[in-house]
Amino acid sequence: MKRNSSNSTPRSASPKATGMPPPVLPDGQVSAVLARIETLWSSLGPVGQRIADFIVKNPREVVHMSVSEVAERTGSSEGSIVGLCKNLGATGFQQIKIALAQEIVQPVQFIHEDLDPQDKAEAVIRKIFQSNVQTLRDTQATLDAKAMERAVKLFRAAGRIEIYGIGSSATIAEDAHYRMLRIGLNAKVVVDSHVQAISASLTDPKVAVLTISHSGSTHETVLATRLAKEAGASTVCITNFGKSPIQSFADVVLFTMARETSFRTEAMTSRLAQLAIIDVLIACLALSDYDTSVRTLRQTFDVLSLKRY
Repeated sequence: MKRNSSNSTPRSASPKATGMPPPVLPDGQVSAVLARIETLWSSLGPVGQRIADFIVKNPREVVHMSVSEVAERTGSSEGSIVGLCKNLGATGFQQIKIALAQEIVQPVQFIHEDLDPQDKAEAVIRKIFQSNVQTLRDTQATLDAKAMERAVKLFRAAGRIEIYGIGSSATIAEDAHYRMLRIGLNAKVVVDSHVQAISASLTDPKVAVLTISHSGSTHETVLATRLAKEAGASTVCITNFGKSPIQSFADVVLFTMARETSFRTEAMTSRLAQLAIIDVLIACLALSDYDTSVRTLRQTFDVLSLKRY
């Protein structure tokens, strides 16, 4: 099924892997429920999809219903509804109702329209920019502040930081490396899969690893993260919301919420959200040691000024 600006039925979002369920947020909050449903749609199964479809089509009604009423309306069991809620990152149906009520007050605009072969430049510009804006909004709603704080503590406590990324995530990993160097952190980036495996296996408890993987199921980065975890390193992962193998080996997960369409693959949609999370991470790291960060930024700025006319 496909979603556009006038139809609230979720399309198949095709998360590519199975693995650990999305963790419940530490403060008991859950947000962006409708976006989460769309992302997990193809992994829900027939009963889960039937319940999810009812929630997406009737959010205002669901807010005032009991779990028994939803079960009766969808021809499912209360256990199936609770199971869906847990897949969405909530502890139960009540949290989903609260989150839906918040979304109704400030409605999410489902404007992830796919491109059409007949689209003119004006339509392409509108669709791409609207989708990019919505991706950032969805990621902001999904990103857990407490998880970000834990990631900052792990990186600040580490003697060395290693950053892994493959394919389209490699450029994000290199940007994170550059940004960490600018604030004085001892960081290195590894984007070759063989070197990743070797380097990860040689880490220890004094090392913190940042892995960037949109799908969370790229074999090379999952392997590197697992090897680092087994070696005792702390592991932080930036990945798209949903179930994926890499989460089993991550101490902290920072979720993006980027959706794919036929013409806009993960290489395009995920990077904006990943870069936004890197921006937040670097800012939080800098603020956690403000004086050192400012001093190092000034020093590196002076060095870079030698390269300008």
